[in-house]
Amino acid sequence: MAGLTKSEFANPVINWIDTRLPIFTMMQKEYGVFPTPKNFNYFWNFGALAMVNLVIMIVTGIFLAMNYQPNTELAFDSVQHIMRDVNYGWLIRYVHQNGASMFFIVTYIHIFRGLYYGSYKAPRELLWMLGVVILLLMMATAFMGYVLPWGQMSYWGATVITNLFSAFPVVGPKIVTLLWGGFSVDNPTLNRFFALHYLMPFVLVGVIFLHVAALHITGSNNPLGIDVKTPQDTLPFHPYYTIKDSVGICVFLIVLSALVFFAPNYLGDPNNFIPANPLVTPADIVPEWYFLPYYAILRSVPNKLLGVCMMFGSLMVLFVLPWLDTSRVRSARFRPVYRPLIFVWVLAVILLGICGAHKPEGVWVILSRVCTVYYYLHFLVILPILGKLERPLPLPESISHPVLGGRGGGPLPGGALAKLMEKA
Repeated sequence: MAGLTKSEFANPVINWIDTRLPIFTMMQKEYGVFPTPKNFNYFWNFGALAMVNLVIMIVTGIFLAMNYQPNTELAFDSVQHIMRDVNYGWLIRYVHQNGASMFFIVTYIHIFRGLYYGSYKAPRELLWMLGVVILLLMMATAFMGYVLPWGQMSYWGATVITNLFSAFPVVGPKIVTLLWGGFSVDNPTLNRFFALHYLMPFVLVGVIFLHVAALHITGSNNPLGIDVKTPQDTLPFHPYYTIKDSVGICVFLIVLSALVFFAPNYLGDPNNFIPANPLVTPADIVPEWYFLPYYAILRSVPNKLLGVCMMFGSLMVLFVLPWLDTSRVRSARFRPVYRPLIFVWVLAVILLGICGAHKPEGVWVILSRVCTVYYYLHFLVILPILGKLERPLPLPESISHPVLGGRGGGPLPGGALAKLMEKA
Protein backbone atom coordinates (compact mmCIF):
# COMPACT_ATOMS: atom_id res chain seq x y z
CA MET A 1 0.00 0.00 0.00
CA ALA A 2 1.29 3.47 -0.89
CA GLY A 3 2.76 5.41 2.01
CA LEU A 4 3.29 2.38 4.28
CA THR A 5 6.69 0.99 5.22
CA LYS A 6 7.58 -2.68 5.45
CA SER A 7 7.49 -4.15 8.96
CA GLU A 8 8.56 -7.64 10.04
CA PHE A 9 7.04 -7.68 13.54
CA ALA A 10 4.59 -10.53 14.19
CA ASN A 11 2.53 -8.66 16.77
CA PRO A 12 -0.40 -7.09 14.82
CA VAL A 13 -0.56 -3.93 16.96
CA ILE A 14 3.20 -3.27 16.72
CA ASN A 15 3.08 -4.12 13.01
CA TRP A 16 0.20 -1.67 12.43
CA ILE A 17 2.07 1.15 14.19
CA ASP A 18 5.42 0.30 12.61
CA THR A 19 4.10 0.38 9.04
CA ARG A 20 2.89 3.93 9.64
CA LEU A 21 5.63 5.14 11.97
CA PRO A 22 8.65 2.78 11.89
CA ILE A 23 9.93 3.53 15.38
CA PHE A 24 10.09 -0.16 16.35
CA THR A 25 12.14 -0.98 13.24
CA MET A 26 14.49 1.90 14.12
CA MET A 27 14.82 0.69 17.73
CA GLN A 28 15.46 -2.86 16.56
CA LYS A 29 18.15 -1.62 14.18
CA GLU A 30 19.85 0.76 16.63
CA TYR A 31 19.45 -1.18 19.90
CA GLY A 32 18.63 -4.74 18.89
CA VAL A 33 20.83 -6.03 16.10
CA PHE A 34 23.27 -3.09 16.16
CA PRO A 35 26.78 -4.65 15.94
CA THR A 36 29.02 -3.78 18.90
CA PRO A 37 32.59 -4.90 19.66
CA LYS A 38 32.60 -8.16 21.59
CA ASN A 39 35.26 -7.08 24.12
CA PHE A 40 33.45 -4.32 26.03
CA ASN A 41 34.25 -4.22 29.73
CA TYR A 42 32.14 -2.67 32.51
CA PHE A 43 33.52 0.81 31.81
CA TRP A 44 31.17 0.79 28.82
CA ASN A 45 28.17 0.61 31.18
CA PHE A 46 28.51 4.19 32.32
CA GLY A 47 26.99 5.79 29.22
CA ALA A 48 23.77 3.83 29.79
CA LEU A 49 23.92 4.62 33.51
CA ALA A 50 24.13 8.35 32.72
CA MET A 51 20.99 8.09 30.57
CA VAL A 52 19.09 6.24 33.31
CA ASN A 53 20.26 8.84 35.83
CA LEU A 54 19.04 11.68 33.59
CA VAL A 55 15.59 10.11 33.36
CA ILE A 56 15.46 9.82 37.16
CA MET A 57 16.48 13.47 37.52
CA ILE A 58 13.85 14.70 35.04
CA VAL A 59 11.01 12.68 36.58
CA THR A 60 11.82 13.67 40.17
CA GLY A 61 12.43 17.27 39.08
CA ILE A 62 8.96 17.52 37.52
CA PHE A 63 7.33 16.37 40.76
CA LEU A 64 9.44 18.77 42.83
CA ALA A 65 8.52 21.68 40.54
CA MET A 66 4.83 21.04 41.26
CA ASN A 67 5.37 22.06 44.90
CA TYR A 68 8.29 24.50 44.71
CA GLN A 69 7.82 28.29 44.96
CA PRO A 70 10.48 30.32 43.04
CA ASN A 71 10.20 33.31 45.35
CA THR A 72 12.84 34.52 47.80
CA GLU A 73 10.21 34.78 50.56
CA LEU A 74 8.77 31.32 49.98
CA ALA A 75 11.50 29.14 48.41
CA PHE A 76 13.17 27.88 51.60
CA ASP A 77 9.81 27.15 53.27
CA SER A 78 8.48 25.42 50.15
CA VAL A 79 11.43 23.00 50.28
CA GLN A 80 10.60 22.26 53.93
CA HIS A 81 6.96 21.79 52.88
CA ILE A 82 8.06 19.22 50.28
CA MET A 83 10.14 17.39 52.88
CA ARG A 84 7.49 17.34 55.63
CA ASP A 85 4.01 17.61 54.12
CA VAL A 86 4.03 16.29 50.54
CA ASN A 87 3.44 12.54 50.28
CA TYR A 88 6.88 10.95 49.75
CA GLY A 89 8.26 14.43 49.13
CA TRP A 90 11.31 13.62 51.26
CA LEU A 91 12.04 10.61 49.06
CA ILE A 92 11.61 12.51 45.79
CA ARG A 93 13.84 15.34 46.98
CA TYR A 94 16.57 13.08 48.34
CA VAL A 95 16.59 11.03 45.12
CA HIS A 96 16.89 14.26 43.12
CA GLN A 97 19.54 15.73 45.40
CA ASN A 98 21.75 12.64 45.53
CA GLY A 99 20.97 11.78 41.92
CA ALA A 100 22.85 14.96 40.94
CA SER A 101 25.98 13.68 42.71
CA MET A 102 25.57 10.22 41.16
CA PHE A 103 25.13 11.84 37.74
CA PHE A 104 28.52 13.52 38.04
CA ILE A 105 30.19 10.38 39.44
CA VAL A 106 28.92 8.33 36.49
CA THR A 107 29.83 11.05 33.98
CA TYR A 108 33.34 11.56 35.35
CA ILE A 109 34.00 7.80 35.13
CA HIS A 110 32.58 7.85 31.59
CA ILE A 111 35.02 10.66 30.71
CA PHE A 112 37.94 8.79 32.29
CA ARG A 113 37.10 5.77 30.15
CA GLY A 114 37.23 7.99 27.06
CA LEU A 115 40.59 9.40 28.10
CA TYR A 116 42.10 6.01 28.99
CA TYR A 117 40.97 4.18 25.87
CA GLY A 118 41.38 7.09 23.42
CA SER A 119 37.69 7.32 22.51
CA TYR A 120 38.18 10.96 21.46
CA LYS A 121 40.41 10.12 18.49
CA ALA A 122 39.40 9.94 14.83
CA PRO A 123 36.77 9.32 13.66
CA ARG A 124 35.03 10.15 16.97
CA GLU A 125 36.15 13.76 17.44
CA LEU A 126 32.64 15.22 17.08
CA LEU A 127 31.23 12.52 19.36
CA TRP A 128 33.75 13.59 22.03
CA MET A 129 33.01 17.30 21.55
CA LEU A 130 29.28 16.68 21.98
CA GLY A 131 30.16 14.87 25.20
CA VAL A 132 32.01 17.97 26.45
CA VAL A 133 28.92 20.08 25.60
CA ILE A 134 26.86 17.65 27.69
CA LEU A 135 29.28 18.13 30.61
CA LEU A 136 28.98 21.93 30.37
CA LEU A 137 25.17 21.74 30.27
CA MET A 138 25.23 19.43 33.29
CA MET A 139 27.37 21.89 35.22
CA ALA A 140 25.13 24.84 34.37
CA THR A 141 22.01 22.87 35.31
CA ALA A 142 23.53 21.64 38.59
CA PHE A 143 24.69 25.13 39.58
CA MET A 144 21.25 26.62 39.01
CA GLY A 145 19.60 23.76 40.86
CA TYR A 146 21.90 24.29 43.84
CA VAL A 147 20.60 27.85 44.16
CA LEU A 148 16.91 26.85 44.33
CA PRO A 149 16.72 25.68 48.02
CA TRP A 150 17.65 29.29 48.89
CA GLY A 151 19.79 28.39 51.89
CA GLN A 152 22.88 30.28 52.96
CA MET A 153 25.23 28.35 50.69
CA SER A 154 22.76 28.61 47.79
CA TYR A 155 22.60 32.39 48.07
CA TRP A 156 26.28 33.05 48.61
CA GLY A 157 27.37 30.43 46.09
CA ALA A 158 25.21 32.17 43.47
CA THR A 159 26.66 35.54 44.47
CA VAL A 160 30.29 34.39 44.22
CA ILE A 161 29.99 32.34 41.01
CA THR A 162 27.93 34.88 39.05
CA ASN A 163 30.33 37.64 40.14
CA LEU A 164 33.13 35.79 38.34
CA PHE A 165 31.81 37.08 35.02
CA SER A 166 32.51 40.64 36.18
CA ALA A 167 36.21 39.86 35.65
CA PHE A 168 35.75 40.10 31.88
CA PRO A 169 36.36 43.66 30.69
CA VAL A 170 33.51 45.68 29.08
CA VAL A 171 30.91 42.89 28.83
CA GLY A 172 31.47 41.33 32.29
CA PRO A 173 29.30 43.68 34.39
CA LYS A 174 26.51 43.51 31.80
CA ILE A 175 26.53 39.70 31.94
CA VAL A 176 26.30 39.79 35.74
CA THR A 177 23.38 42.25 35.64
CA LEU A 178 21.62 40.03 33.08
CA LEU A 179 22.11 36.95 35.26
CA TRP A 180 20.90 38.72 38.38
CA GLY A 181 18.00 40.53 36.73
CA GLY A 182 19.01 43.53 38.82
CA PHE A 183 21.89 44.74 40.92
CA SER A 184 22.14 41.85 43.39
CA VAL A 185 21.11 38.20 43.73
CA ASP A 186 17.40 38.49 44.48
CA ASN A 187 13.95 37.37 43.38
CA PRO A 188 14.54 37.89 39.61
CA THR A 189 17.71 35.78 39.91
CA LEU A 190 15.84 32.94 41.57
CA ASN A 191 13.11 33.06 38.91
CA ARG A 192 15.67 32.97 36.10
CA PHE A 193 17.54 30.06 37.64
CA PHE A 194 14.36 28.08 38.29
CA ALA A 195 13.16 28.54 34.69
CA LEU A 196 16.54 27.59 33.24
CA HIS A 197 17.02 24.67 35.64
CA TYR A 198 13.69 23.24 34.52
CA LEU A 199 14.39 23.82 30.81
CA MET A 200 18.03 22.76 30.45
CA PRO A 201 17.57 19.01 31.14
CA PHE A 202 15.39 18.86 28.03
CA VAL A 203 18.11 20.65 26.07
CA LEU A 204 20.46 18.05 27.53
CA VAL A 205 18.22 15.29 26.14
CA GLY A 206 18.54 16.84 22.67
CA VAL A 207 22.34 16.97 22.82
CA ILE A 208 22.45 13.40 24.16
CA PHE A 209 20.33 12.34 21.16
CA LEU A 210 22.98 13.86 18.87
CA HIS A 211 25.72 12.20 20.96
CA VAL A 212 24.12 8.76 20.55
CA ALA A 213 23.43 9.38 16.84
CA ALA A 214 27.10 10.24 16.29
CA LEU A 215 28.07 7.10 18.22
CA HIS A 216 25.93 4.88 16.01
CA ILE A 217 27.44 6.40 12.87
CA THR A 218 31.11 6.06 13.82
CA GLY A 219 30.63 2.95 15.98
CA SER A 220 31.88 2.39 19.50
CA ASN A 221 35.51 2.32 20.50
CA ASN A 222 36.66 -0.71 22.50
CA PRO A 223 39.28 -1.56 25.16
CA LEU A 224 41.86 -2.49 22.50
CA GLY A 225 41.30 0.73 20.59
CA ILE A 226 41.39 -1.02 17.20
CA ASP A 227 38.75 -0.95 14.49
CA VAL A 228 36.27 -3.74 13.84
CA LYS A 229 37.59 -5.80 10.92
CA THR A 230 35.37 -8.88 10.64
CA PRO A 231 31.80 -9.82 11.66
CA GLN A 232 33.39 -12.15 14.25
CA ASP A 233 34.62 -9.05 16.09
CA THR A 234 31.08 -7.95 16.98
CA LEU A 235 27.96 -9.03 18.84
CA PRO A 236 24.40 -7.73 18.54
CA PHE A 237 23.66 -5.16 21.22
CA HIS A 238 20.70 -7.19 22.48
CA PRO A 239 20.73 -9.42 24.48
CA TYR A 240 24.46 -9.33 25.27
CA TYR A 241 24.90 -5.72 26.32
CA THR A 242 21.35 -5.04 27.46
CA ILE A 243 21.90 -7.75 30.10
CA LYS A 244 25.34 -6.36 30.98
CA ASP A 245 23.91 -2.84 31.27
CA SER A 246 21.11 -4.22 33.47
CA VAL A 247 23.70 -5.54 35.92
CA GLY A 248 25.33 -2.11 36.04
CA ILE A 249 21.96 -0.40 36.52
CA CYS A 250 21.18 -2.68 39.48
CA VAL A 251 24.50 -1.80 41.15
CA PHE A 252 23.91 1.88 40.43
CA LEU A 253 20.44 1.78 42.01
CA ILE A 254 21.82 0.00 45.08
CA VAL A 255 24.46 2.73 45.59
CA LEU A 256 21.90 5.50 45.00
CA SER A 257 19.47 3.85 47.43
CA ALA A 258 22.22 3.56 50.07
CA LEU A 259 22.88 7.31 49.77
CA VAL A 260 19.18 8.21 49.84
CA PHE A 261 18.20 6.03 52.80
CA PHE A 262 21.35 6.00 54.94
CA ALA A 263 23.31 9.20 54.18
CA PRO A 264 21.01 11.58 52.28
CA ASN A 265 22.82 14.75 53.36
CA TYR A 266 26.37 13.38 53.40
CA LEU A 267 27.35 15.20 50.18
CA GLY A 268 25.50 18.41 51.06
CA ASP A 269 26.51 21.50 53.03
CA PRO A 270 25.10 22.16 56.54
CA ASN A 271 24.85 25.89 55.75
CA ASN A 272 22.05 25.15 53.31
CA PHE A 273 19.78 24.25 56.24
CA ILE A 274 19.90 27.94 57.20
CA PRO A 275 17.63 30.33 55.25
CA ALA A 276 19.48 32.72 52.92
CA ASN A 277 20.56 35.92 54.61
CA PRO A 278 22.28 38.63 52.53
CA LEU A 279 23.58 40.26 55.75
CA VAL A 280 25.44 37.20 57.10
CA THR A 281 28.32 35.76 55.10
CA PRO A 282 29.26 32.10 55.86
CA ALA A 283 32.79 31.50 57.10
CA ASP A 284 33.56 29.24 54.12
CA ILE A 285 31.84 29.53 50.75
CA VAL A 286 32.40 26.35 48.75
CA PRO A 287 30.48 24.86 45.81
CA GLU A 288 29.22 21.29 45.56
CA TRP A 289 31.93 18.61 45.55
CA TYR A 290 31.79 18.06 41.78
CA PHE A 291 32.86 21.68 41.18
CA LEU A 292 35.72 21.69 43.69
CA PRO A 293 38.62 20.95 41.24
CA TYR A 294 37.62 23.93 39.07
CA TYR A 295 37.14 26.09 42.17
CA ALA A 296 40.67 25.19 43.27
CA ILE A 297 42.05 26.19 39.85
CA LEU A 298 40.21 29.51 40.13
CA ARG A 299 41.64 30.25 43.59
CA SER A 300 45.17 29.12 42.74
CA VAL A 301 45.73 32.22 40.57
CA PRO A 302 46.06 35.60 42.35
CA ASN A 303 44.65 37.58 39.40
CA LYS A 304 40.85 37.35 39.16
CA LEU A 305 40.59 37.53 35.35
CA LEU A 306 43.42 35.03 34.84
CA GLY A 307 41.89 32.71 37.44
CA VAL A 308 38.50 32.78 35.68
CA CYS A 309 40.19 32.14 32.33
CA MET A 310 42.17 29.23 33.78
CA MET A 311 39.00 27.75 35.29
CA PHE A 312 37.03 27.93 32.05
CA GLY A 313 40.12 26.93 30.06
CA SER A 314 40.37 23.66 32.02
CA LEU A 315 37.09 22.66 30.36
CA MET A 316 37.67 24.29 26.97
CA VAL A 317 40.93 22.35 26.50
CA LEU A 318 38.86 19.17 26.33
CA PHE A 319 37.31 20.38 23.06
CA VAL A 320 40.69 20.33 21.29
CA LEU A 321 41.99 17.16 22.97
CA PRO A 322 41.57 15.01 19.82
CA TRP A 323 44.17 17.20 18.09
CA LEU A 324 46.48 17.62 21.10
CA ASP A 325 47.08 13.87 21.42
CA THR A 326 49.36 13.06 18.49
CA SER A 327 49.70 9.32 19.13
CA ARG A 328 48.29 7.00 16.46
CA VAL A 329 47.41 4.41 19.12
CA ARG A 330 44.14 4.86 20.98
CA SER A 331 44.13 2.56 23.99
CA ALA A 332 46.42 3.16 26.97
CA ARG A 333 46.87 -0.63 27.14
CA PHE A 334 49.46 -0.32 24.38
CA ARG A 335 51.01 2.97 25.53
CA PRO A 336 53.48 2.12 28.34
CA VAL A 337 54.35 5.76 29.13
CA TYR A 338 50.90 7.31 28.73
CA ARG A 339 49.23 4.69 30.94
CA PRO A 340 50.81 5.82 34.25
CA LEU A 341 50.60 9.49 33.23
CA ILE A 342 46.82 9.40 32.85
CA PHE A 343 46.61 8.16 36.45
CA VAL A 344 48.90 11.00 37.54
CA TRP A 345 46.44 13.39 35.87
CA VAL A 346 43.54 11.75 37.72
CA LEU A 347 45.46 12.12 40.99
CA ALA A 348 46.03 15.81 40.21
CA VAL A 349 42.27 16.32 39.66
CA ILE A 350 41.45 14.54 42.94
CA LEU A 351 44.01 16.67 44.80
CA LEU A 352 42.50 19.79 43.24
CA GLY A 353 39.13 18.70 44.60
CA ILE A 354 40.62 18.30 48.08
CA CYS A 355 42.32 21.71 47.81
CA GLY A 356 39.04 23.29 46.73
CA ALA A 357 37.37 22.05 49.91
CA HIS A 358 39.98 23.79 52.13
CA LYS A 359 40.67 27.45 52.75
CA PRO A 360 43.08 29.00 50.20
CA GLU A 361 46.00 29.27 52.58
CA GLY A 362 49.25 27.52 53.45
CA VAL A 363 50.06 24.22 51.78
CA TRP A 364 46.69 24.07 50.02
CA VAL A 365 47.54 27.05 47.83
CA ILE A 366 50.91 25.55 46.85
CA LEU A 367 49.39 22.13 46.16
CA SER A 368 46.56 23.58 44.08
CA ARG A 369 49.04 25.56 41.98
CA VAL A 370 51.22 22.50 41.38
CA CYS A 371 48.20 20.41 40.37
CA THR A 372 46.87 23.19 38.13
CA VAL A 373 50.22 23.40 36.34
CA TYR A 374 50.27 19.64 35.82
CA TYR A 375 46.63 19.65 34.61
CA TYR A 376 47.56 22.00 31.78
CA LEU A 377 50.97 20.43 31.15
CA HIS A 378 49.30 17.06 30.61
CA PHE A 379 47.14 18.34 27.76
CA LEU A 380 49.23 21.12 26.23
CA VAL A 381 52.77 19.74 26.53
CA ILE A 382 52.95 16.07 27.51
CA LEU A 383 50.35 14.65 25.08
CA PRO A 384 51.67 16.41 21.93
CA ILE A 385 55.29 15.47 22.68
CA LEU A 386 54.58 11.99 24.01
CA GLY A 387 52.69 11.03 20.87
CA LYS A 388 55.84 11.68 18.84
CA LEU A 389 58.34 10.00 21.18
CA GLU A 390 56.49 7.07 22.74
CA ARG A 391 56.98 3.58 21.30
CA PRO A 392 53.64 1.76 21.68
CA LEU A 393 53.34 -1.99 22.11
CA PRO A 394 52.29 -4.13 19.11
CA LEU A 395 48.53 -4.04 18.46
CA PRO A 396 46.51 -7.28 18.08
CA GLU A 397 45.49 -8.36 14.60
CA SER A 398 41.79 -8.07 15.46
CA ILE A 399 39.38 -7.85 18.39
CA SER A 400 38.71 -11.59 18.21
CA HIS A 401 42.40 -12.42 18.47
CA PRO A 402 42.92 -11.50 22.15
CA VAL A 403 39.32 -12.39 23.09
CA LEU A 404 39.80 -15.98 21.95
CA GLY A 405 43.56 -16.17 22.42
CA GLY A 406 43.89 -14.81 25.95
CA ARG A 407 45.09 -11.50 27.35
CA GLY A 408 48.30 -11.56 25.37
CA GLY A 409 46.46 -11.91 22.07
CA GLY A 410 48.48 -14.91 20.93
CA PRO A 411 47.04 -17.80 18.91
CA LEU A 412 45.09 -20.52 20.66
CA PRO A 413 46.85 -23.87 21.21
CA GLY A 414 46.08 -26.58 18.70
CA GLY A 415 42.53 -27.89 19.05
CA ALA A 416 41.63 -25.37 21.77
CA LEU A 417 39.37 -23.36 19.47
CA ALA A 418 37.49 -26.50 18.42
CA LYS A 419 36.99 -27.51 22.06
CA LEU A 420 35.81 -24.00 22.89
CA MET A 421 33.24 -24.14 20.10
CA GLU A 422 32.06 -27.60 21.23
CA LYS A 423 31.47 -26.30 24.80
CA ALA A 424 29.54 -23.30 23.40
